Amino acid sequence: MNAIARFAFSAPGILLALTVHEVAHGWAAYLLGDPTARRAGRLTFNPLAHLDPLGTIMLFIFHFGWARPVPVDLYNLRNPKRDMLWISLAGPAANVLTAFLLGRAIRLLAGIWLPDPLLFLLYFGLYINLVLAFFNLIPVPPLDGSKVLVGLLPPEPAYRYAQLERYGPFVLIAVLLFDQMVFPVVRGTVGFLVSHMSRGFLAF
Repeated sequence: MNAIARFAFSAPGILLALTVHEVAHGWAAYLLGDPTARRAGRLTFNPLAHLDPLGTIMLFIFHFGWARPVPVDLYNLRNPKRDMLWISLAGPAANVLTAFLLGRAIRLLAGIWLPDPLLFLLYFGLYINLVLAFFNLIPVPPLDGSKVLVGLLPPEPAYRYAQLERYGPFVLIAVLLFDQMVFPVVRGTVGFLVSHMSRGFLAF
């Protein structure tokens, strides 16, 4: 498959992964009492409502990226610290579930001849959903993992760590540059988890 075809067949998996991730955040917030995402039109499976241009390009090129964050109003949540933990986990959890379902589909279709482009689409969809899930669980602002960590920490260190959110993009860029130029901690960890879980889903 040439580069243009690979790009074209990567698009559905990437758009699906980003959309599922953000819709899950929005629905979790809605179920916990915050209708902000629904009012903003973010509880939709139209990927155009969720795309962040830079994050999408990053996903296509580096297979690490992000979507436009779903808006959440903490004042609508009954227990903001606890509820944000669950809202943050909802996105990665939805990606893992999507990857599992794609693994099931591949297994069910294993005995049927399928054209290579369709097989690539299914396998890549499984792969990119797991990449997005595990990458977002890294506890670095502004990724979901940082909000999960804030929800788990005691109040004082949670407050101090949450202050890093304002520098989130710079912190993330610094971590990714270190990972690229010095030691591949992020790529190594995410790659290990994606590899083992994808094999598990395909063998289940």
